[in-house]
This record gives sequence, structure tokens and C-alpha cells, in this order.
Amino acid sequence: MRGTLPGMPRDVATVGVIGLGTMGAGIAEVFARNGFRVVGVERADEQLERGREHIQHSTDRAVSRGKLTEDEQAAIFGAITLTTTMSDVKVCDLVVEAVVEQVALKRAVFAELDGLVSPDTILATNTSSLSVTEISAGTSAPDRVIGMHFFNPAPIQEFVEVIRTVVTAPDVVEDTLAVVHRLGKNPVVAGDRAGFIANALLFGYLNHAASMYETRYASRGDLDAAMRLGCRYPMGPLALLDLIGLDTAYEILETMYRQRRDRLHAPAPILKQMVTAGLLGRKTGRGFYTYEGPDSHLVVDDVETSGADDVPRLRRPVQTVGVVGSGTMAAGIVEVFATAGFDVLHVSRGDDRSAAVREAVTRSLDKAVQRGRLESNAKDDALARIRSSIRLDHLSTADIVVEAITEEISVKKALFENLDEICGAGTILATTTSSLPVIELAAVTSRPGDVVGMHFFNPAPVMQLVEVVSTVATAGEVAETVRALCHAIDKHPVSCGDRAGFIVNTLLFPYLNDAVKMLEAHYATADDIDMAMREGCRLPMGPFELLDVVGNDVALAIQRTLYAEFREPGFAPAPLLEHLVTAGYLGRKTGRGFRDYSTT
Repeated sequence: MRGTLPGMPRDVATVGVIGLGTMGAGIAEVFARNGFRVVGVERADEQLERGREHIQHSTDRAVSRGKLTEDEQAAIFGAITLTTTMSDVKVCDLVVEAVVEQVALKRAVFAELDGLVSPDTILATNTSSLSVTEISAGTSAPDRVIGMHFFNPAPIQEFVEVIRTVVTAPDVVEDTLAVVHRLGKNPVVAGDRAGFIANALLFGYLNHAASMYETRYASRGDLDAAMRLGCRYPMGPLALLDLIGLDTAYEILETMYRQRRDRLHAPAPILKQMVTAGLLGRKTGRGFYTYEGPDSHLVVDDVETSGADDVPRLRRPVQTVGVVGSGTMAAGIVEVFATAGFDVLHVSRGDDRSAAVREAVTRSLDKAVQRGRLESNAKDDALARIRSSIRLDHLSTADIVVEAITEEISVKKALFENLDEICGAGTILATTTSSLPVIELAAVTSRPGDVVGMHFFNPAPVMQLVEVVSTVATAGEVAETVRALCHAIDKHPVSCGDRAGFIVNTLLFPYLNDAVKMLEAHYATADDIDMAMREGCRLPMGPFELLDVVGNDVALAIQRTLYAEFREPGFAPAPLLEHLVTAGYLGRKTGRGFRDYSTT
């Protein structure tokens, strides 16, 4: 099929880019930056000029940040030829199509290219979700068609998904990989299925977040803050949908659903409603958020923006905080309240456990002093505010008691029965459970209105998020007091109802479970999936890295809880996850999980 000698790689020197929107212009810039000659094609002069402006703005920013010199910027423009004549790509060794996500349009582009370029020319589509096989059917030589999915912004993102169809020639895959490496990008090769790796995992999560917003389970700000602060994601899901474009997200989800019929990919109704109304996100100036104008990133106030009257206040006085438990979480919570100026009474089941908690708090405070985050006298003051006891009766004077014991419902119920008898009227009883029903703890007390969830994240002194979980019985003043208390200890509260997983775990663990299913189906390796989510989506860890840190047993327990509550078939734990737990491969804590840590 190639005009070069058999076994010899193509000498790709000139690259065509069809479509110079944000994505296409970024791709053209990437190739020009790395020594390729580029022919950029648009259908009209107006679109051509807009593409040139995209490249100008992008390279101007790079120059202002010292990433490019002015001479290098001039060289980029010198390497790019902009044209409205499709036949100008006939000299190209590789052509990348980057037009809008419509199969019919892409097939028409490929059919036209088929009669223009050399038989050796590789034809690539930048589609993020459409069938590369279906697009290739518009050509007479589908074996030279491949997916080359760049991520936005292309000049910055270092990841490219290379998508092979069942007929893509092996040498086309090899030569495409060589080109991606010349661009300084990290490629992974995947088969042709909707969403490929990154989008298949990302958009299920985004769709789930849109559904949570649609049902008013949590506000847009709380959903986004929960994932930014609880998982350290670079953006919250709704803000990310606005950036991607709700029309693009809807089409990707539709494509994924049509191919696999997974209900989790059926677009949330609110997405279709917003698209129909023209609320497409940043590009139209309004989506889940309202922006200063079209294509602006600046969020402005609207009817959903919180005002001064929405700032929570302490509706009940809180001076003394009780903390029950002796593990890492309990120690962290003790430290958080003590350093914030509250008197803390810590209760555990023995003097040795009390001593261990105090030692853990002291060690953590010493580190904070050494790193300049805390003054030495502040450390001494915090330790002076902590009292320890092995008797629950001593909690009778506490204004709020935070339970941080083992995640066993029977043990927690017994504790709440005791606290109900011991604590005075008006004392708030809070649980740090991450998945158990708060209402079951409230129901064993005579004061269900005083019971609330206060889910800290580990490590509590570092993580800024607290999920404030209200049951159907929780009094409004109790939830507001706990939110105000979170602000007093320099934490960010998010409000949600009492259902399995709350916000963070409900969004996080089905995504992790989907990654396990993808691995189980042999679609991609754990390394490639991790790379796709780290580099393509800018997540702090890949799913398998995270699972091995969290513990596969913990992940399985949470996934089982979600499945039991929602009865959603897509939430059923992946069999591979169950098998790993049965084998004792729990992750880093046992030396083996999705990876083997015994030799590291």
C-alpha cells in the first residue's frame, strides 16, 4: 500500500489539518511547533481567519509566559499555510480531520481526501467518540484510516489516543505512533469503541453529576467543590461540562449509549433541555453557570449564586467538641478542632489508645511547625485544649460530639444510644461515616433532629472538604450550625441528603468500577488507562493507582453499598474487583493489588 520500500517507515514531513476550530488550530500549532510543515484548511475565509486568531492567541500566551521566543513564534507561522482549497493537502503525508462531530460530515471529508492525496498518505480523524470504522467507510482504502484523538488544549496536553480499527494496517499504527512521539506526546493505542478510553470513563461521571444536579440532590457549587476538594480534581464536573460544551457532551453520551446501551451513558434529560435552549456552556455565555460573555471563562452572579443571607451561622453555641474514636480519622479531627480554638474532649476505649491519639496529634503538629504552617506557641495552645478520657459519661458537657469509630452499623448504633442518654439537650450528634445511613443512627435516639453526618476526608488536617449530610429528620438549625462550624475550622462544607455515597463516593466509585470493567474486557491495560486519565483528563491519579491506595476491599464495600441502594445494574461491582479481594490482593497495604508492590 505504501510507495516507500517495504518495512521502511513513512517520512512524514507535511501534515494537513482539516478544520481550524479550537481543536484543529491547536493541532496545527502542535505540528508546526515540532518541525512539520502544515497545511490548514477551512471552508471559508472567515473561519480561516478565526483559526489564525486561535493560533495567534495561543502562541502569544506562550511567549508572554516564556514558553516560546518571538522568533519561535514567527517560525510556527512560517511553517503553516492557511487555505480554503482542499486540494492543497495533496502534498501531505498525513492529514488530520478536525471538523465538527458529525459522522456524515466527516465521511464526506474523507471521501474527498481519498481522491486527492497519495495512496501512502495516512488519514486520521480527531473524533473523540464517533466510530473511526464508520468514518473510514467513506474511503476506498479504510486500512490507512486511524483515529488520532488529541486533547484540548492540544499544545499543552501531552496525551493522544491512537485508535485502530479492525482493518487499520499495522504499519499505519506504527507510523502514527512515531509521529506522536515526534510531537513529544504520550500515545496509547486502543480499539474503536465509543468514547475510547478517557471519554468512556469521563463522561459517565459527568452524566452522573448532571443527574445529581437535576434532581436537586446537591447544588452546582457543592457538586463542583466536592470533587475539587474531595478528589483534588482540577475542575468540578459541571464547570467541566460548561468548558467542553453541553452540545458536545450530549452528542458524546448519545454515541456511547447507542453503541453499548449502558443506561449510565443515556444523557441526563437536563442536558438535552439545556442544549435545546441554547445553554451550551462557556461558548454561549451560559450553561450550568453564567459567564461574562460568550467564550469567557469569568463566572458572574446569577439566580443560583449564594448571597450574604446564605452564609451559615451558629444557631446553637459550640465551645466544647467531643470526639469518639482512636484511629487516624479521630486523631485528625481532634487536631482540626483544637488548632481552630475549640476545647476538645477525646474519648477512646483505653489509656493506651488515648495516648496514641495524642502522640499522633503531637507528631502532626510538629510537622506543621517544621514546615512553617503553624507557630510553636499555637501548637502548645492546641495541645492544651485537648483532654482525653476513657469514659463516655464525660461527654455530657459537650456541645457537639463527632463519632469517628469503625464503619460497622451495629457498633455505631450502640454508641449513639449511649450518647443519647449521656449528652444534654441540644447537643448535636455527628457521624463521620462515609457510606452508612445516617438515619439509622438517628433512629436509635430520642433526638433524631439533632443527628447529622459530618464526613471529613482523610487526612482531616489537610483535606478541606466536609460533607454535611442531612437526614429527613435533621433539624435545619442543626445542619446550618454544622456548616458554620466547618467554616470556623477552615473547612469547606457541602450539603447533601442521606443516601449511599453522599456526593464524592457516589461520583468517584462508579467511575473506578467502570475502569475495572474496561480492564476486565481487555480493552486497554491498567497502565494505559491510568495514563489516559492522568494526562488526558488531568486527574491527580489514574483509577488503578487510586484503587490500590484506597484498598480494593474498601472500594468493593462501597460499590456494593451503592448497588444495594440504587439497584442500578451499572453499579454492580466488576467481577475482577471481587476476585482480587477474594485473593487478598487489596492494594498497597498487602503488597499487591492491580499492581505488584512487593519489589518496590
